[in-house]
Formats: sequence, C-alpha cells, structure tokens
Amino acid sequence: MKTLFFFGTLRHAPLLDLVLGRATAPVAASLPGYRVVWAEGESFPMMIEAPGEQAEGVVLAGLSDDDVARLDFYEGAFAYRLVTVTAQTGAGPVEALVYMPHDAPWRPGAPWSLADWQARWGALTMIAAAEVMRAFGRMSAEDIGHRLPIIRARAQAQVSAAARRRPVTLSSPLTRDDVALDHYAIPYEKFFTVEEMRARYRRFDGSWGQTGDRAIFQVADAVTVLPYDPVQDRVMLIEQLRVGVYASGDPQPWLLEPIAGIVDAGESFEATAHREAMEEAHVELSALHHVAGYYPTPGGVAQYLVSYVGIAHLPDEAPRIGGIEGEGENIRNLLVGFKELVGMLEAGELVNAPLLLSVQWLMLNRDRLRG
Repeated sequence: MKTLFFFGTLRHAPLLDLVLGRATAPVAASLPGYRVVWAEGESFPMMIEAPGEQAEGVVLAGLSDDDVARLDFYEGAFAYRLVTVTAQTGAGPVEALVYMPHDAPWRPGAPWSLADWQARWGALTMIAAAEVMRAFGRMSAEDIGHRLPIIRARAQAQVSAAARRRPVTLSSPLTRDDVALDHYAIPYEKFFTVEEMRARYRRFDGSWGQTGDRAIFQVADAVTVLPYDPVQDRVMLIEQLRVGVYASGDPQPWLLEPIAGIVDAGESFEATAHREAMEEAHVELSALHHVAGYYPTPGGVAQYLVSYVGIAHLPDEAPRIGGIEGEGENIRNLLVGFKELVGMLEAGELVNAPLLLSVQWLMLNRDRLRG
C-alpha cells in the first residue's frame, strides 16, 4: 500500500474520487520547502522548490497498485511522475509520493489557488477526466495525452452549453428537466465521439413520449469566419477536402468554405476566429462582426457554431496555401470579388452551410461595412 501527497487539482475531492473510481477520505497536509504555482498559460498547477515556504495539500494512504495505476494513467497525460517526499500532517511527518513534472515544457507562473481553479476549470476538468478515465485499460497515457486537447474542447463545449440561454417568445417553456434518459452508452470515442441514447420526453400536450434509439455525433464547439476587405470589396474563401462529403458519395468532395476551427478549452469564440484566420489563411482580422450562433444539424450532431464576418486587408499577394501540416491540412486560399461571390451563390457553387449564411449576411450588411 502507498501514500500519496496531492498539491493540485486532485485536492478537488470529486476529481480524486472520479480518477480512483471510489470514494476517498484524504487528510490535510503540507510539504515544506515547496510552493504551488500555475503552469504558465495552462489550466493546472505545478510545484517548485521554495526554501522557507510550504505547499498546502492532502495525503491519501492505503492506495493499492490498481489505485496508483489509475493515478499514473491520469497524471501521465500531463507529463508527471512520482517522487518520494516527506509531508507534514496533524499526526506528524509522513513519507509519501507526489507527482512532479517530468520533461515538461511548462514555466512557473503566478501563485495557484484551488478555489480559483475550481471556479474557472473545475466543471470542465470533471467532464474531461470522465472521458480520460473511460480509456483506462484500453489506451496508453501517451495516447490520451495526444487526444487531451480535443477531449478538453468537448468538455468546454458542454460547459458552454449548460450556461447558454435563449430568449423565449414563441418557444415552449420545456427544458432539460422534461427529458428522462433511459439508456446511455458510448460505443466510439476518439477525435469525435458517438453516443447512443434512449429517452422519454414531455409532449406538447403534457403526456410523455419515447424518442426511440438515437445516435449522436458529439463534436466540440467551432467558429467560422469569412474575411472581407471592404476597400477591395472582396472576400477570402478556403478550399479543402471534406471527408464527410466524400463519404456521402459526392463526386466533388473539395468544398469552398469560410475559415473554421474548433474552440479550444478556455478559449473564447472571438479568440478562435483570430487564431484560425492566421493558421488557415495567414490573415490578420481588424474587426469581427457576429453573424449568428446556431446548431447546424441538431437532429444528430451535438455541436454549436458561431459564424463571423471578419474585416481584413486582402492584397493580391495574399498567401495561397494555408493550414497546419502536422494536422493533415492542405488548404487553398482564394480571393473572390463580391459580385463574383454572389454569382457563385446563385449558381449553387457554394454548398457549405456556414458560408451560405455568412455570404447572405454580407449581402445585407455590405453597404454599412463599406461606409
């Protein structure tokens, strides 16, 4: 049996219980000679040597080999390894193991606060940790580490959805409380996930109905942005292979689209728009105009999109190829005049839904933007 000292996110009791798969009862402890700080630019802490100070935490004794294996799997995704230390408890010194950074690129940041972390990252981390631990015994910690950004992006999408509120005028007052889940399973979980569910729901006459079996494609939130140069009166479109179109049997699986990308954990929709514009098209946006926030395919895809038109300088020599090579992207950038763009819309050449929506918004607002 082993004893571990936890100084960071695993001090959050619900997270520790989730990782271990059982209820725990850790006791307060401290570690002299150390300080807990944020890993700069990250959502988690790290511990550094600090003579004369002490790191606050908890110790948990009686951990089995299976317990430690579960902890190793979870912490392994964050590049930590176990080191032996002597912690102080109310009952005296205790020899314990603690997870310390190993070959990690992080730099120490500001002093870390458990309460601040719980408020900002607690809910997201619990959702992400549940997906991580579902892979225990099926995947390596290294593989989970590679998938962690999209896992956290999906968790961010669920946190954002829970906080979302729409105006109710003609809409019914029905809410999530009017749905009862009878069956839930996750048969596939990689970059995207597939969920199966069966539910009962309140009908408009007040009675209860059945949804039948449903499959849901779970995707993280995403942003699209159509760069527009009001001086040159032209936009930038991107073109790339879309495997969904290929899978449908369409003989033309390369689509013209706006710039698009997944919202990373902790990132705003606006920040995503600016980041993706640089990554996919090397375009710097000077302003963003909100087009709409919407669910593109709510019958079977769990994803929320936010579309923008972004003001940009689009010179003739704008880069023609973009994307991140390491992500398998090969993106062609095209400059298109407004009149030609409208002609393409009317002819049916544009079939990407966010692009259609953004072009129609631009048609309504072009004079204002040019003014």
